Amino acid sequence: MSDLGNEARRFVRGQQQGVLSTLSQRLAGYPFGSVTPFILDQQGRPVILISTLAEHTKNIEADPRVSLIVQPFTQDMQEAGRATLVGKAARLPEKDSLGPRYLRYFPKAETYFAMHDFAFYRIEPERIRYIGGFGKIHWLEARPYLAADNTLTEAETGILDHMNSDHADALLDYCLHFHGVAPDQATMIGIDGDGFDLRTDGRILRFDFAEPIDNAADARTALMDMVQRCRN
Repeated sequence: MSDLGNEARRFVRGQQQGVLSTLSQRLAGYPFGSVTPFILDQQGRPVILISTLAEHTKNIEADPRVSLIVQPFTQDMQEAGRATLVGKAARLPEKDSLGPRYLRYFPKAETYFAMHDFAFYRIEPERIRYIGGFGKIHWLEARPYLAADNTLTEAETGILDHMNSDHADALLDYCLHFHGVAPDQATMIGIDGDGFDLRTDGRILRFDFAEPIDNAADARTALMDMVQRCRN
């Protein structure tokens, strides 16, 4: 199941939008769905930025049980892969540690990020419903889905600064080789144990590492190996 858990987590890492379902307090007993942008932490747990005034936040404060369905938008939604993460949401004590990462993915959120009524909530998955394609339907426990601890949280900013300032040409090579696109510019906005994300001409492209990494030295090796694959 660990391979399937890794596959499900890698799938979710490629998305930044989902539908959050909470248990309604206004209409007792009914589910309440709302479109929610999210990022994942290094372990693969979704983190959302929501207002204390929002309906779903009030629901979470009364009952933390939630689900988040993640699915790319395609013409045939039934054939696309999807995952539903079921667990409990809890407010994080502060915004500063995750703030820079969140704003790299959602720069337009800066206008309300500083407002006192917005806070981060993290969803601790308990089970995952993963549909990887036709006939590939599984329930997973959280343990095989969650990534092992790593030191990339502390190293991430330095890696991004280095890649964006010194290896801009490599970022463009990644785009052409792995995605077949040639953007005018590419900026690395996040890296984790499974891969990294580039913002390219207004959209985000996901790149997976061949093998998981857990520190800055491993990141350097993986990124250089990908450069060689591009140029060979």
